[in-house]
Amino acid sequence: MKKEGEKEAEKQKKLAMLAPSFVGEFSYPEIILGLRELGFDKVVELTFGAKLVNRKYHQILKKSKKLLISSVCPGIVQTILEKYPKLKKNIMPVVSPMIATAKICRKIYPKHKIIFISPCNFKKIESSRNENKKYIDEVLDYQELKKLFKQKNINLNKIKKSEKINSKNNANIHFDKFYNDYTKIYPLAGGLSKTAHLKGIVGANDTEIIDGINNVEKFLKNPDKSIKFLDANFCVGGCVGGPCFSQNTLLEDRKKRVLDYIEKAKHEKISQSDLGILERAKNINLNKKY
Repeated sequence: MKKEGEKEAEKQKKLAMLAPSFVGEFSYPEIILGLRELGFDKVVELTFGAKLVNRKYHQILKKSKKLLISSVCPGIVQTILEKYPKLKKNIMPVVSPMIATAKICRKIYPKHKIIFISPCNFKKIESSRNENKKYIDEVLDYQELKKLFKQKNINLNKIKKSEKINSKNNANIHFDKFYNDYTKIYPLAGGLSKTAHLKGIVGANDTEIIDGINNVEKFLKNPDKSIKFLDANFCVGGCVGGPCFSQNTLLEDRKKRVLDYIEKAKHEKISQSDLGILERAKNINLNKKY
């Protein structure tokens, strides 16, 4: 017999937060149905959280005169804190899209267990910090999720061929709330800069987009004083280059899947109730001190 605690854990509602790089590993929208079969009654993408982060970046960069380094990638933040502490003051004082989305989800779904699905393990470090524990209960990387699917006999290829996926009226194939389409490009290197509406705020010559930690560290060792904003990613290619993708998939293929996903999203009909409405984020603190 199952213990009382185990029964309660099964009853607890669960919310999955998907990093938008997921399309590099899983098929869409089959992944949403797969997560629902796994027991998640809410499935949310990080795109609205990314939109909120973009707005904060825009506001801060508009007033700043010093070099600011993006804080959306926890691998970059961790590297600076450990190896380049003098640049700590240059880290953008804003939470990541993961934390921004988690704060909104905790506000709207306070009783849900919130689990983030991640392309890298730096997110596990970020979520384990004391100030973040109340927003994220667990982080699963892509390979851990695939193992869970296998254990529960959930096959995304079978879902793709099922009637459920072909029914346009099936609400379960759509993300829950907080939808935003243009930040779906975030997983690609430079995605932040392309979507933060920085034109007129930061010039092309004032911005440096660098991916791959070796390349980033070359800059950090001797920062260019003419640069106002560094948009940096730990992994080559951005989040689609994360270590938790299948080794048999090529980086270029993952990039293409993201771009195809963006095009597909443009033609999807999303209800007003599912859009990322800024009113929902009212009073949510996106500031972060490093």
